[in-house]
Amino acid sequence: MYDYLIVGAGLAGSVLAERLASKANKKILLLDKRNHIGGNTFDYYNSDGILVHKYGPHIFHTNSKEVFDYLGNFTEWRPYEHRVLASVDGQLVPIPINQNTINDLYGLNLSQQQVQEFFDAKAEKKDQILSSEDVVVNVVGRELYEKFFKQYTFKQWALDPSELDASVTARVPTRTNKDNRYFTDKYQAMPLHGYTKMFYNLLDHPNIHIMLNTDYKDVVDEINYRTLIYSGPIDAYFDYCFGKLPYRSINFKSQTIDSENYQPTGTVNYPMSQAYTRITEFKHLTGQKHGKTSIVFEYPTAEGDPYYPIPRKENTEIYNQYKTLAESEPNTFFTGRLGTYKYYNMDQVVAQSLTLFKKITLKKVAQVNGKDLF
Repeated sequence: MYDYLIVGAGLAGSVLAERLASKANKKILLLDKRNHIGGNTFDYYNSDGILVHKYGPHIFHTNSKEVFDYLGNFTEWRPYEHRVLASVDGQLVPIPINQNTINDLYGLNLSQQQVQEFFDAKAEKKDQILSSEDVVVNVVGRELYEKFFKQYTFKQWALDPSELDASVTARVPTRTNKDNRYFTDKYQAMPLHGYTKMFYNLLDHPNIHIMLNTDYKDVVDEINYRTLIYSGPIDAYFDYCFGKLPYRSINFKSQTIDSENYQPTGTVNYPMSQAYTRITEFKHLTGQKHGKTSIVFEYPTAEGDPYYPIPRKENTEIYNQYKTLAESEPNTFFTGRLGTYKYYNMDQVVAQSLTLFKKITLKKVAQVNGKDLF
């Protein structure tokens, strides 16, 4: 008899498995339909001996000391601040848009105050910010929106930014200073020996039993367990009774190049006419020294593994129907990006799982004491 059956060995499921096993002394069965742990953060050494991320670049950043310290129990950290360039008008310029971007793109030498005045002169102020298009043109105007966001967003989501929730482009700030870092979080680092090694350490507990290459629905009726934690797609759990929740996926095209480096930064975005959205060179991320280098092109698609929930009002309405059903499921918790249909960063998934662990353990204490706190 397992105390918990946990579906999904990505961050959401693995953090809960570790906490419940090590802190609550519970017996855990962790299932995943893939042939590896680590979910989308899985990395491995390719045939040339280069450490690559199988599902595209994953950059760890957070402002939460709790999250950073928690994961630090299972990995040493390599300091790393991600920098991204965008290929625009034949130039590679920093993104998010900042003082350097404007000066490089237009051949100017504006001060920080002058950059703000430049944005103010270009901005199309909106009374209401309703879409991703509104977010950008409200701050920097239509010309920069067209250059940096419109086509990139359409390639990524197969929707015009005017059809997408404001949260999509709001994730990418605009700056007036010269800060070229993609993220400004207090803690920015990469696992020194890779994400997969971190996951092996995370799940190295005698109370945790792992089954890979296993679809939960194929075995659930044969397993004895008390509580289910589900981090897979919530619509699949309920057999798509309200219809499929739409996701965007990615086709990854990898190459190993007989050169020490391919591009000047870890990631270069292509917001213009190319079919791919970005190219990532992994050695920038990992710090690995190697005579060759590995890159990956990303081609967004509607088919394939569910990576990105599509943030639109009608999709939220579908999800809310599933959420109502989920709340009535006995001894069952839904978590993670797929289980809650939310576009979370890695640190947000870890924080969500740490919070859920506290909620579960409090609930169990309340039940033992004969109190109903939930």
